[in-house]
Amino acid sequence: MQTDQQTEVNAVFLQTLTDAILDLKNRLQQDYEQAYPGLGNVVQIVLDEEEEKAWDLSSFPHLLLPDLVETHMERLGLQPVSMRHDNLLAPGAFIEIESDRLSPAYVDC
Repeated sequence: MQTDQQTEVNAVFLQTLTDAILDLKNRLQQDYEQAYPGLGNVVQIVLDEEEEKAWDLSSFPHLLLPDLVETHMERLGLQPVSMRHDNLLAPGAFIEIESDRLSPAYVDC
């Protein structure tokens, strides 16, 4: 049996997740429309289809959505776009290391 507090926490979690998905879809829409002007309707259809699939596959669909959209776009013959946003969970590129020396990954004590 759920308490009122658990129900409220669940509702807040679901709303936060829904907002995150909406934000992610908006960013993907902008990125793909910038890369492929004039295909906004196609991009929107792909995003909607893949969001539904992501919800079916996981309780955390925002983790799957970018890859699902990328795969769908590739099936349509379009190149995926890289998301260039300040998001630690989805970095756009790796930072290049300027030194050619290898650093040990551990320290002897």
